[in-house]
Amino acid sequence: MGFANAVRAYADVANNNAFGGKPAKSVPEAGNDDFGALVRSAIDEAIKIGEKSEKLSIQGVNDRADLNQVVTAVAEAEVTLQTVVAVRDKVIEAYKDILRMPI
Repeated sequence: MGFANAVRAYADVANNNAFGGKPAKSVPEAGNDDFGALVRSAIDEAIKIGEKSEKLSIQGVNDRADLNQVVTAVAEAEVTLQTVVAVRDKVIEAYKDILRMPI
């Protein structure tokens, strides 16, 4: 499963049936000062970076891309994936903290 597929899967969960079988509220465009829009924009950018990395990697395997470009794209995708995972972990941690709060 490629990087872009993993990021797309997180986006799908956020948009479909993530809240008890009900579709999530649609996210406003990135021009608003809304946290959801910020997250959506970041996910879209991560998908683009992952797809670029995959294309350059394939071109590199076929000797049609510069090795420096391939290495740079893969490193950028790795950093982006680490960022996405770190944010996901923080969101899960915050959710668990909310669940532990006394009523």
